[in-house]
Amino acid sequence: MQACQAQPAAPTVELQPVRDEVPARSVAMGAMTAYSFASAMLIGACSSAVTPLYRLYQQSMHLTPFWITIVFASYVVSLLAALLTVGGLSDYIGRRPVILASLLANAAAMLIFAEASGVGQLIAARMVQGLSVGIGTTAFGAAILDTSRTRGPLLNSVTAFLGLTAGALGTAVLMLAPDPLHVVYDVLLGLTLLMLVLLWFMPESCIPKDGAWASLRPQVAVPLQSKTVLARLTPANVAAWALGGFYLSLIPTVVATAMHVASPFIGGIAVSALMLTAAIAVAAFRNWPTRRLVLIGTSTLPIGVAVSMAGIQQQQLAALLAGTMIAGAGFGTTFSGIMRAVLPTAHAHERAGLLSAFYLQSYLAFAVPAVAAGLSVPLIGLSAVAYVYGAAIIVLAIISWAASLMAER
Repeated sequence: MQACQAQPAAPTVELQPVRDEVPARSVAMGAMTAYSFASAMLIGACSSAVTPLYRLYQQSMHLTPFWITIVFASYVVSLLAALLTVGGLSDYIGRRPVILASLLANAAAMLIFAEASGVGQLIAARMVQGLSVGIGTTAFGAAILDTSRTRGPLLNSVTAFLGLTAGALGTAVLMLAPDPLHVVYDVLLGLTLLMLVLLWFMPESCIPKDGAWASLRPQVAVPLQSKTVLARLTPANVAAWALGGFYLSLIPTVVATAMHVASPFIGGIAVSALMLTAAIAVAAFRNWPTRRLVLIGTSTLPIGVAVSMAGIQQQQLAALLAGTMIAGAGFGTTFSGIMRAVLPTAHAHERAGLLSAFYLQSYLAFAVPAVAAGLSVPLIGLSAVAYVYGAAIIVLAIISWAASLMAER
């Protein structure tokens, strides 16, 4: 069997399937696929479960939109730090030890959230949670690919979107229960502990090898032959991830403040609608050619954002949700198209550095615009920030759409 490759997991990366040399402890490798998929969804759900609660934190802790975006950004910073350092560690020490570390960190984050009484504790909880996601993302993804080469790429493509959907929607439902600031985290902690117990029965899907310490050195490099494609698609990638960052940090506040909707349930529904339609788009259009994915994604994304902004301006929830679903479809197809366009341009030994650069760009786009939006709220107001943010996403998506058309011609 070939040694596991030291590279972050991604939807289009295929690792060699595990053969009989790796002994199953008590269950088949297929169970490890299901376990890794469920655990990755749980980690993603925990990361988005906080979003619908932001409005309650604002009321109980008197937080401004700026501090909400700082809490969100702290999660992204720690996630990126973990991803760039320990992202390939499971290729050297095995999947199970890294999965164990991720789940333990997630359990710690749930405990800190449940006891949080100020913004400092929220930031600490989000940073620990970011470490959990950064540690676990590649280990879960690699385990899925180890044990299911045929279905692995598709499962990895939709896992994050489905997890984010489940977290936002589940929290929205649990907010109808008494004391949601504790109930949500109690439920997620219980599920995390269950996955920790089940891990004991899971087989190892990767043979450990030497080089663990060297793998901790970040590899961020864009191969020469990849630069043109990445540059052409960078505006679309920034637009897509900036949209996700806006929804996961500020959309519940926008719904409550700009649209005067008292129920925090609606903010969770909006986030869920974006992520669920993105997951559906990735799965439904997985057989489309790359060029069509990019062009459809970069044209659908700005249309959806425009409809959403009109819904906010007119205070029409139906329009906001309709635009969110259109934008979600654009998000999913854009993400899938960019990954399929960029990754094949790198040789095998260059792919880890390219993926690291891609993740760096994506998560910076995820966090930096959201923080800038939070800083701008006291200056121009929340509604104006939403409109400017939406306009920037529209412009970026159109730039990539036009650049892709010109490149084909």
